[in-house]
Amino acid sequence: MYRLLDFFWKNNLPRWSILIIDTVVCAFALTLAFLLRFNFASIPTQDLKNMPIDYAMVLGIRFFSFLFSKTYKGVIRYTGSKDSVRILLVVLVGSVILLLINFITRLISGVYYIPHSVIIIDSLCTMFIMICSRLAVKAVYFERKNPDRIRTNVLIYGAGESGIVTKRTLERDADIKYKVIGFIDDDIKKKGRSLEGVFIYPPDKLEELIKDSQIDTVIISILNISSTRKSEIIETCLQQNIKVLSVPPVSKWINGELSLNQLKTIQIEQLLERDAIKLDVSLIEQQLQNKVILVTGAAGSIGSELVRQMLRFHPKKVILLDNAESPLHEMDLELSDKYDANRFEVVMGDVRSTDRMHNVFNTFKPHLVYHAAAYKHVPMMENNPSESILTNVMGTKITADLAVEFEVEKFVLISTDKAVNPSNVMGASKRIAEIYTQSLGKKTGIKFITTRFGNVLGSNGSVIPRFKKQIEQGGPITVTHPDITRYFMTISEACQLVLEAGCMGIGGEIFVFDMGKQVKIVDLAKKMIQLSGLTEGRDIKITYTGLRPGEKLYEELLASAENTLPTHHPQILIGKVKQYNFEEITQKIETLITLFNSQNNTDIVTAMKDLVPEFKSNNSIFTKLDN
Repeated sequence: MYRLLDFFWKNNLPRWSILIIDTVVCAFALTLAFLLRFNFASIPTQDLKNMPIDYAMVLGIRFFSFLFSKTYKGVIRYTGSKDSVRILLVVLVGSVILLLINFITRLISGVYYIPHSVIIIDSLCTMFIMICSRLAVKAVYFERKNPDRIRTNVLIYGAGESGIVTKRTLERDADIKYKVIGFIDDDIKKKGRSLEGVFIYPPDKLEELIKDSQIDTVIISILNISSTRKSEIIETCLQQNIKVLSVPPVSKWINGELSLNQLKTIQIEQLLERDAIKLDVSLIEQQLQNKVILVTGAAGSIGSELVRQMLRFHPKKVILLDNAESPLHEMDLELSDKYDANRFEVVMGDVRSTDRMHNVFNTFKPHLVYHAAAYKHVPMMENNPSESILTNVMGTKITADLAVEFEVEKFVLISTDKAVNPSNVMGASKRIAEIYTQSLGKKTGIKFITTRFGNVLGSNGSVIPRFKKQIEQGGPITVTHPDITRYFMTISEACQLVLEAGCMGIGGEIFVFDMGKQVKIVDLAKKMIQLSGLTEGRDIKITYTGLRPGEKLYEELLASAENTLPTHHPQILIGKVKQYNFEEITQKIETLITLFNSQNNTDIVTAMKDLVPEFKSNNSIFTKLDN
C-alpha cells in the first residue's frame, strides 16, 4: 500500500484516468443533488423513471465539456486559481446547456426531464467537489513534501497581484520548503483581511511578526515601491538579521510567469539607490535626435551607460571610442544584439593620439562630444603622475581642440568631485582639464560643459565590487579608515543627469550633481555582510589598512548655497568657480605636458600645484611640496 501511495506521489496519473474520475465525481454530485432536492426522502415516481435519461444526459454533457476544455490535462498537485476558474466556467456552461435542453423537451413533450432545482444543486455540488478534491490532493502532496518542522517561515511584503503570484510561486516549489506566514501591506484598507488563507498585517507589525513567528526571510513583492520606502523595509529587516529577497519587475518574468530562481537577494545598490530622476525627455531627445555623437571612454562604466541611454533617443549614430580592446568588443556584441549596425560605430583609439583623434573627427564629424575617457583611480595616479597628465590633461586638450576645429555643437566633460580642492594627482589632473575646456569655450564660443559627481555604484574597480569579491572569498573586508565617507550615485542616475545637464548647458558651466548624503564606508561593508546572510566578526571580519596616498576622509562637491546656483532641475546645480585667462593657462598646460618626457614626478606635481593653487596633497609623498 505504501509503495502504491509513493508511486502515486512520484508520478502523474494518466490523463484519461483523471477524465474518468471527474465523470464519476459528476455522477456522485448528481446523486447528491437528487437527495438534497428531495430531503433524502423518497424520490417521485416520474423522476425515478427519468433517472437513466438524466444520468446519460448530464454525464454525457459533462464528459464532452471536460474533453473539449481539457480540464483533465492539468497536474492535480499543482492546481491553481486558473484551474479552479476553468472548472467553474466549464460546469456552469454545461448546466446552462442542461437548462436549455430542459426547456426544449418541455416545449416538445410537455415535461421537464430534470427538475431545474436539481440542475442548480448539481452544478454547485460538482464545482465544489471537483475543486476541493484537487486542492485537497495539492495540500496533502505539499504537506507530505514539506513538513512544517523543516519549512522556512516567510513574510511577503505586498498584498497585491505581485504578492499573490509570489505566494503561489513559493507553494509550487517542492524543495525550498517555504511557508508563508503572512502578508504585510502599506494599504490600511487591507488590514485584517486574508488573501488565499493568509492574513494581511499593517507595516507597524513587521518587527513583531519577525520576532513572534520566527521569520527567516522577508520577500519584497511591491513592483512600484519608492526607493526610500524600500530602504526603510530593508533596514528594519537587517536590524533583525533577517534575509531579504526581492521580486523582479514583471518585464523580467519568464513568459509572464515568476520563477523561484528569480527571487534575488537584495543588493547594496538597491539599498543606496534613490527615487527615479524626472528627466526632461523631450529636451534630451531634441538635442540627441539625428545627431552624430562621439563618446570617448565608451567601454568604461560611465561611457558605456551613456551610450545605452543615448540610443533610446534616436541619434543618427553614436561613435564608441576607447583603447580598451576587450571591454569595447563586449560593448560591440551587446549593442549588436539590440540595434542595427548603422546606429553605432565602434572605434579603437587613444585620446592621447592627435593623428588618430583627428581622423575620428574628420571621418564622423560629430555634432556632440561626451568626453568620459580618463584615468580615475587615486592611488594609481598618485604613483604615476606623468600618465595622469598624458590622459586626463593632454587627452582632454587634444579632444577639446579638435572639437573647436570641427565646430561641434557641444562638448560635455565628465569630471569628478575629486577635482574640488584636490588632495591627489588624479583630482588635480581633472581640475586642470576643467580649467582648460572652460577657458577654451570662453575664447572660441564653442559650448564646453563640465559635469561633476562622486562615486558611482558598481563602477569598475570601485569599493562595492571589491567588497563583494572579498565576501565571496571569506574575507576580510578591507576598509582604509573607520571614519572615511563617500558620496554614491548609481551609474544610470549619473548618466541621466549628464544628459540632462548637457542639454541645459549654454557653455562654460560646471554642473554639480546632488549626490544625497555621504555614506560611511564601514557601514556600507557591514550592510553588505548582512545582505549576504553572514555575521560581522563571526563569518567576515573588517580590517583597517590606513588611508592610501592622496586619499581624503571626506569628499567635497561644492553643493552649498554659497558656491552654487540652482537650475530648473533640483538635482543639478551650477558651481561658482574661478575663471582663467586662456593664453596664460594654455602656456602653463603645454609646459606641464612637456614635463612628461622628463619623467620627474616632483617637477610634474609642482607644475600641477602651480596651475591649481588649491591642490594640497594628503597622505602623499608630495605633501612636502606644499610646505
